[in-house]
Amino acid sequence: MKKTGFLVSLLFFCLQMLSYGQTALLKGKVLDEKNNPLEGVNISVKDIPGGTRTDDKGNFTLPVPADQTIKINFSSLNYQTKTLFKRLASGETANVSITLKATVIIMKDIRKRADKRRAEPGVIRIDPKLYDKMPSIVGGIEGQLKIFLSNNNELTSQYNVRGGNFDENLVYINDFEVYRPFLVRSGQQEGLSIINPELVSGVTFSTGGFQSKYGDKMSSVLDITYKRPTEFAGSVSLSMLGLGAHIEGTGIKKRLSYMVGLRQKSNQYLLQAQQTKGVYNPTFTDIQTFVSYQFNTDWQVDVFANYARNRFDFQPASSTQSFGLINRAFQLKTYYSGAETDKFDSRYGGISLINTPNEKTTLKLIACGFQTNESETYDIQGEYLLGEIETDLGKENFGEVKYAIGTGVVHNYARNYLNVNVANIGHKGSYDANRHFLQWGVNTEIVNISDKLNEWERRDSAGFSQPFSDSALYMAKSYKTTQDFVYSRYSAFLQDNIAFDSIGLVATGGVRVNYNALNKEFLVSPRLQLAWTPKWKRDVIIKGAAGIYSQPPFYREMRNLDGNVNFDVKAQKSFHAVLGLDYNFIAFKDRPFKFTTEWYYKNMWDLVPYEYDNVRIRYFGKNNAKGYAYGAEFRLYGDIVKDAESWISLGLMKTGEDVLDDQVTIKSKVNGSDSTTIYPGYIPRPTDSRVSFGLFFSDYLPRNKNFKLFLSGLSSTGLPFGPPDQNRYGDTLRIPSYKRVDVGFMALLLDGERKDRPRYSYFRNIKSMWLSLEVFNLLGIQNTISYLWIQDQSSSRVYAVPNRLTNRLLNLKLVTRF
Repeated sequence: MKKTGFLVSLLFFCLQMLSYGQTALLKGKVLDEKNNPLEGVNISVKDIPGGTRTDDKGNFTLPVPADQTIKINFSSLNYQTKTLFKRLASGETANVSITLKATVIIMKDIRKRADKRRAEPGVIRIDPKLYDKMPSIVGGIEGQLKIFLSNNNELTSQYNVRGGNFDENLVYINDFEVYRPFLVRSGQQEGLSIINPELVSGVTFSTGGFQSKYGDKMSSVLDITYKRPTEFAGSVSLSMLGLGAHIEGTGIKKRLSYMVGLRQKSNQYLLQAQQTKGVYNPTFTDIQTFVSYQFNTDWQVDVFANYARNRFDFQPASSTQSFGLINRAFQLKTYYSGAETDKFDSRYGGISLINTPNEKTTLKLIACGFQTNESETYDIQGEYLLGEIETDLGKENFGEVKYAIGTGVVHNYARNYLNVNVANIGHKGSYDANRHFLQWGVNTEIVNISDKLNEWERRDSAGFSQPFSDSALYMAKSYKTTQDFVYSRYSAFLQDNIAFDSIGLVATGGVRVNYNALNKEFLVSPRLQLAWTPKWKRDVIIKGAAGIYSQPPFYREMRNLDGNVNFDVKAQKSFHAVLGLDYNFIAFKDRPFKFTTEWYYKNMWDLVPYEYDNVRIRYFGKNNAKGYAYGAEFRLYGDIVKDAESWISLGLMKTGEDVLDDQVTIKSKVNGSDSTTIYPGYIPRPTDSRVSFGLFFSDYLPRNKNFKLFLSGLSSTGLPFGPPDQNRYGDTLRIPSYKRVDVGFMALLLDGERKDRPRYSYFRNIKSMWLSLEVFNLLGIQNTISYLWIQDQSSSRVYAVPNRLTNRLLNLKLVTRF
């Protein structure tokens, strides 16, 4: 502040004080939360005109009335007003130091006010700070989620929830709905999740029975909140699987906050241990930013942008797959020629303008766009030999192929290209009316699809193509289609969160509507959630939810097994009912624990049947099934070791579906005429994993917490599968159960919080540096993800050859934060 301004203010106040008699002098300094001086802070005494402001060093001098209690206010844009009460004697001079807290996140607090008074059914809240401690190939937020869910593939960040598939999960980042690639068919190709865990401040995951404010999917919602930094910080991580870095900070007098993250991942080290040997060159790169600018206490703008560049180049050489029993084992050896090149480029941009005209109302305008350009090209020929292995320990050729039972060639070719553009514009709002918390929203979505599918598979066994014909050459599989179309969808929701404080009940009721202009379908989805906190001695919350959940078709559901698109596919629909309990208690004298359990039931209709091919979902393209899912989940959180968080999760589930036009016709062996027709009825859905168990355990050396151990364990019963004949009734076989244990050892190399660290240290700006050694698949269990079907050359018998997942591997990781 200029000296002339200061002198004028001082003179004005002296004149004012004459009317109050004797005066005193208040001097001091105003700082922010990081002890930086604040310039231009307004300082005033209640009921006395005028005031003063701090100079560029945060200092101020203010004459005040003496011999009475006065109220002094300190206020500044983007900071919370602070009030000081003082009583000074005549002629006394007092020195004070004032710290103002930034208000850059006030608008966020208003929007989330209702969250503090609800306990939703099915909600899991995860500490994002644990992501880099949990040993996991996928890592990130999804690596943490898999502890609570059924899982059978460590290479993918996708997950199944209560009998649903990958496409039934919603993901939001600061109210922006995000998407995943479409053509990916294996975890090897998948790359990085769009969620950058270094930018995350909060994670809320709903496993079912979620509120009307969330979109139109049937299984789950992952609601991610990115940070709004208040100071400059960053991180750098290096490992044998890739690297990552991010910076964050503020500017323009704390009005601007920004984060930028860069990640690069390569699975080359991981894939070299796969059963298929060759030259792997996978590279996955992701850069994203989140910027927020607050114009004043009423207006704020958020911008989110992401670019992902994923490449998967592969030249297979050979593979050896052994399978069977102890007394009868087989081996498939394949020698390859050709290569595969896959490209997945995606871009996402979103902007939201937020207005809080008062403390009760928040209005938000959201616009976002997503674009993905994907190509899947391969031309690979594999010559195979299927043989039986000698299992007699007394034979010299034990473990070797003793005779061949099948030889042939499998030739796979694809030139698949997909371009998807999605644009959204919408409005969301909320109003806090004390006992009521109203939320509403409307949205328009426009989708443009351009797809070229050209894919075939040729099989030749002992000189004869399969399927065999003496007059033509037939492919085992052949798809060739071209699609180019645009459609739009419109949706809206209204919900109210009502608090009945006298009885400890919180109710959230709402309705969601959706109109699909492509198939002319109008949907109405009412939903209700309840949370009751009884006035018991124990800390217990009883929760329940019920509602209709509809999922309008996206492109994948509309495209059938032959690659043709059915524009008349309707939304898949379900009714959910959930009942649960949360119990917080203290164990081992002083350690907090939380036990949760939920029981759920889903009734589903207008389902589109599908098959899994690794992580690719292939739909039948028509609403010809109905289904169900029911089960129970039990989870325990707490410090099994003091100050070291651990989790245990157990899930029980059964899900089935009835394909309405499915039938098996058994012909008579006598004359070949139809003899009987069988309708299979309900069969297991492709996600029917009956029992799942997850464990996360952390520990440290008793006398040195700088050395820590983190262990995660997963076990799930096997998923159904069957021969690739497009008949769902045959998919009743089971993949072996999935079992996996990963362990990580961490050592703190540098602790920036140590007070005895020399100020002249080269690493003085580093907050922490951790070194981790991770052992993936500690027990070396060979888990199966899918099967390759091979026919022998004599009896036409077909063998299911397992495709295995990763073996035991080591990973070294260094994480530095500053």
